[in-house]
Amino acid sequence: MYKFINRNVLLISLSAFFSDMGYQTVIAALPVLLVIMFHAPVYVYGIVMGISYGLGSFLGYAGGRLADKYGRKKVAIIGNAFIPLLSLSGIATSLYESAGLFTSGWLFRNFRSPSRKALISQETDDTNRGRVFGFLNALDVGGGVISITILLILLHLNIPLPKIMLATAAPIAVATVLLVFVKEKKVTAPRQQEPVAEGRVHVTRGAYMGVITATALYGFSFYSLGFPILTIVQSQKSDAFGFASYLLFLLASAMFGYIIGSRRLRLIPSLSFMGYILSAIGTLLFGLTYIFKLGLIGMYLSVVIIGMAVGTIDTLEPSLITQIKPERERGRGMGALTSARSLGLLIGNIIMGVLYYFGPFYSYIYAATAALAAGLILFSLGRGFKGII
Repeated sequence: MYKFINRNVLLISLSAFFSDMGYQTVIAALPVLLVIMFHAPVYVYGIVMGISYGLGSFLGYAGGRLADKYGRKKVAIIGNAFIPLLSLSGIATSLYESAGLFTSGWLFRNFRSPSRKALISQETDDTNRGRVFGFLNALDVGGGVISITILLILLHLNIPLPKIMLATAAPIAVATVLLVFVKEKKVTAPRQQEPVAEGRVHVTRGAYMGVITATALYGFSFYSLGFPILTIVQSQKSDAFGFASYLLFLLASAMFGYIIGSRRLRLIPSLSFMGYILSAIGTLLFGLTYIFKLGLIGMYLSVVIIGMAVGTIDTLEPSLITQIKPERERGRGMGALTSARSLGLLIGNIIMGVLYYFGPFYSYIYAATAALAAGLILFSLGRGFKGII
C-alpha cells in the first residue's frame, strides 16, 4: 500500500514536516504581532503579505530555473537554510524590522519550494504521483498542526509570543539537515519514442499557459489565513480561539489532501470544483457567519471547508504540472506555478487588507467571488486536458 514511500520521499516529506513545524507558527502569529502588538492598521498587514508573496513570485520562478540548471537538491538546501530569518520577526523592535525579516524568510521559502517539489516528483511514476504529493502535503501540513498545537500550549503556559516565534528556527534547521541526506537522481532527457504512461497526455503550450493563468487568477482570492485568524481574535477577544482556527484549517488540509492524492481523479474538474470553487464556498460562509454573528462554530466550520479546498489544491496543482512538463523541465514548471500563485497573492492580499479596513465582510465577499471565477475559468480552459492522477 505504501510502496511509493522510498527513502528520498520520506526524507523530503519529513523535511517539509519540520519546516512547517517552524514557520506555520510565525504565519499564524504575524497578524496578531503587527495589528495587536504593533498597532498597525489591518491594511498594513495585507500589504506586508502582498509584498512577501509578490516578490516571492520572482524568487519562486528563479529557484525553479536554477534547480533545473544547477541541481534541485542544492537549491532546496540553500533556500531552506535561510527560512529562519522569518523566525526573527518576533523579536524585532519595530513594525518595519518585523515585516522585513518575515518577508526575507518568506522569499527564501518560495525560492526553495519549486526545487523540493521537482525533487520529489523524480521519485515516482505517473501512477503513484498523486499519492506522493498527497503524502508530502499531509506531512507538510501535519508539521503545521504540531506547530500550532505547541503554540497554544506555550501561550497557555504564558510564554511570550516573541520568544515562541524565535524558537521556530530550530525545527526549520532540522528540515535543512534532512535535505542534505537526500540522494538526488540524475535527470535524463526523454527518449524520442518513449511511450506515454497511462493517464498521461501531451498538451500544447497554450494549455500549459491556460493552467498557469488560472492558477494566477485563483491567487487573487487566496488570501493569507491571517485574516480569518484576526477576525476571530477580534470578535472573540481571544488569541487562542484565533490560533485554534488555524489548527483546524491545517488538520482539514492535511487529511483531505492525502485522501485526494490517493484517488484516481480527473485533474481539471477536481481542481476546479473540489479546490477553487469549494474554497469560494468556505470563504463566503465565513463572511456570512461574521456579518450575521452566527458564532465561533460557524467560523470554524468555514475554516475547515477552506482547509479541505486548500489540501486539494496543494495536492493536485503540482500533480498537474508533472503531467504537463517533461521531467527535465519540472523545476521550471513548479517555479512558474509558484510565481503565478504569488503574483495573484500580491494583489489579492493588498485588496483584502484594504477592504478589511472598511469591513471584514467586504474582503471575504471579494475573495469568494475571485475563487469562484478562477474555478470556472480553469474548468473552461482545461476541458481538453484529459489527465488523471
